[in-house]
Amino acid sequence: MAMSLRHLIMWNVVLGVLFASWVCSVSASVSYDRKAITINGHRRILISGSIHYPRSTPEMWPDLIQKAKEGGLDVIQTYVFWNGHEPSPGKYYFEGNYDLVKFIKLVNQAGLYVHLRIGPYICAEWNFGGFPVWLKYIPGISFRTDNGPFKAQMQRFTQKIVNMMKSERLFESQGGPIILSQIENEYGPMEYEIGAPGKTYTQWAAKMAVGLGTGVPWVMCKQDDAPDPVINTCNGFYCDYFSPNKAYKPKMWTEAWTGWYTEFGGAVPYRPAEDLAFSVARFIQKGGSFVNYYMYHGGTNFGRTAGGPFIATSYDYDAPIDEYGLLRQPKWGHLKDLHRAIKLCEPALVSGDPTVMSLGNYQEAHVFKSKSGACAAFLANYNPRSFSKVAFQNLHYNLPPWSISILPDCKNTVYNTARVGAQISRMKMVPVPMHGGLPWQAYSEETTSESDSSFTMAGLLEQINTTRDASDYLWYTTDVKINPSEGFLKTGNYPVLSVLSAGHALHVFVNGQLAGNAYGSLEFPKLTFSQGVKLRAGINTISLLSIAVGLPNVGPHFETWNTGILGPVTLNGLNEGKRDLSWQKWSYKIGLKGEALNLHSLSGASSVEWAEGSLVARRQPLTWYKTTFNAPAGNSPVALDMGSMGKGQIWINGQNVGRYWPAYKASGSCGSCDYAGTYNENKCRSNCGEASQRWYHVPHSWLKPSGNLLVVFEEWGGDPNGISLVRREVDSVCADIFEWQPNLMNYQMQASGKVNKPLRPKVHLECGPGQKISSVKFASFGTPEGTCGSYRQGSCHAFHSYDAFQRLCVGQNFCSVTVAPQMFGGDPCPSVMKKLSVEVICS
Repeated sequence: MAMSLRHLIMWNVVLGVLFASWVCSVSASVSYDRKAITINGHRRILISGSIHYPRSTPEMWPDLIQKAKEGGLDVIQTYVFWNGHEPSPGKYYFEGNYDLVKFIKLVNQAGLYVHLRIGPYICAEWNFGGFPVWLKYIPGISFRTDNGPFKAQMQRFTQKIVNMMKSERLFESQGGPIILSQIENEYGPMEYEIGAPGKTYTQWAAKMAVGLGTGVPWVMCKQDDAPDPVINTCNGFYCDYFSPNKAYKPKMWTEAWTGWYTEFGGAVPYRPAEDLAFSVARFIQKGGSFVNYYMYHGGTNFGRTAGGPFIATSYDYDAPIDEYGLLRQPKWGHLKDLHRAIKLCEPALVSGDPTVMSLGNYQEAHVFKSKSGACAAFLANYNPRSFSKVAFQNLHYNLPPWSISILPDCKNTVYNTARVGAQISRMKMVPVPMHGGLPWQAYSEETTSESDSSFTMAGLLEQINTTRDASDYLWYTTDVKINPSEGFLKTGNYPVLSVLSAGHALHVFVNGQLAGNAYGSLEFPKLTFSQGVKLRAGINTISLLSIAVGLPNVGPHFETWNTGILGPVTLNGLNEGKRDLSWQKWSYKIGLKGEALNLHSLSGASSVEWAEGSLVARRQPLTWYKTTFNAPAGNSPVALDMGSMGKGQIWINGQNVGRYWPAYKASGSCGSCDYAGTYNENKCRSNCGEASQRWYHVPHSWLKPSGNLLVVFEEWGGDPNGISLVRREVDSVCADIFEWQPNLMNYQMQASGKVNKPLRPKVHLECGPGQKISSVKFASFGTPEGTCGSYRQGSCHAFHSYDAFQRLCVGQNFCSVTVAPQMFGGDPCPSVMKKLSVEVICS
């Protein structure tokens, strides 16, 4: 039947309305209000963790994701690494550990969501903050401001990633796992410094991102003026103080720092699990609804990806899953228990604002109630020194210092942030037996820039503009003519060579011989070399090897920062006084001869004559070493112990493990660390006086069963005979549990009606994969003292404390023991609150 024009118009209008409503319903599958992110109509308290795909291998991803899920996470958060994906303009790479789509699909298969932080500036202690170095050389460019060339490139790459995600149907609005995206990164402080152009850029970035139509919300972290509808979020050790810039936006914490990064020359930071749990509980009790751990698995800065400069190859970050992919206990387990407790409170948390009640000078309660009758309470003691007994709803609760108790029914405590019920794992690095050691061969690197690839210029060149970051190394070479009449030739008081460099490290060679070196630090990358050098009458060759240790990743207009020898370079103590060498002719060579020969590769390593014997034994600077080895048996993570070496780089089967620098000892103060009180990155540290990083992770997927090629380039003169392969394994497992400790299982059993009286807590002990509990090192039910690894009996001790563990645990990979007097031969001190401390050995 023919349709009239009027009816056709009306039908089209109806279709249009239906299509629009369908689009709205799809695009609104992820939305937000002031309480939380809403997914498919349900407000959610979301627990997230950062796992950066390039900092591990595709073979590791499924296990990391599964451990994150078992740890109670809902979301995996990752940056997108522009310089890894577009190493040269328009040439893209999405393979290997840069296979972003594969990573996201694995997260989806595990049933988790994704928060994709596109940036594309990421900071992340990553080389050049994630920007490709070629970006710096686009005419007229200025990074992260209202600059046409930069905005054009940023939009192009952001759109590339968004379109890739859309084509794979990975946004939640398409049925995929991505529920949130991020544009820019921690730009607020930068905007403040830049001023008006920064504000204009912020507005542009937000509008550009929202215009890409992902169907999911966008966030900007540390951006108080994030334009609507973009959500501004908090990053830091604590974010309970934070409020979004509009009342209808949720309170989100995109980076809850689980520790801190390691720098060469710095002590290794760690953050107690009790304080991290306290900070998260405090955020949730203040109305927070999204928490992301940065990092949940930190991983490794393989190759030359570490930024800084001076950021170590390890990016372990004291994360719940360590650099090698193993659980860091008790942090992983303690946070898992926290997440379970928070999820029990979710119906009340997403329903209304908390009522805050004072319980004392340093104590308060936050109480959440829903219309359906759900009730949850958080009881906090902010005093970092003393316990507190508080009254709440006619009941009394004991709160340890600096802790929060969680009551999912406003009555029963199921979790306290300072009461760790999870096991404590002490790790060890076990040498892999190598009969006769590793058979090393050596090749000496040239110590001048004389080669076909060298070029000559008057004056000193900036390093990165010269190398374009193709290598860490740049040679500066010049000749110095010494007149036979120079006085120092008779007195032996050699002239002083002074070299001022913008960083980061420097080796000085005079006539082919090492005269000395100098290096900076993360805080002070610039350096000065100044010492007497042995010159002879006639022509002398001075060769300076300038070494970069990662490009800057943070700061205003860091693309303009300099590296390398900028001078002046002077000789002082000649007959004429001081001679300035800065503006005479210098020859330059980018990189090392060994790099040009690809000595680190399987093919290049066989292209030259390698020496054996005495040359290997000598501690020579600028020396390449190679050997072969068979992969160790078993599935334990593998690392190289580089403690005998100075500074350089490592390759396995042509893959760059990263920079090593064990000769740079960690400065600072290390001591005992109390979890209570405000944490900062300098509070709890280890490795003082030792190498900042001694062990270097070698992924299993890089190894063949036999004949693996290991190549090391040593700059300083270390001893390769001290290098060994090690396995990372659990050494011993401990637990510290009070006899009436808050117990999630207890609460859930009572809530289900299966029991009507409190259950005693249980201690769970588990060794690593393939290991068994071989012996009981310590066990005491009573008032034991000390910490894991150094427990000792207190004044009260049940003399049969060992028996249950000998019977139930030895010979097992996992065991569980109830913390009750009858398990240990009776109550040794009935009027005293007791606890169990136990340590078992794994082998």
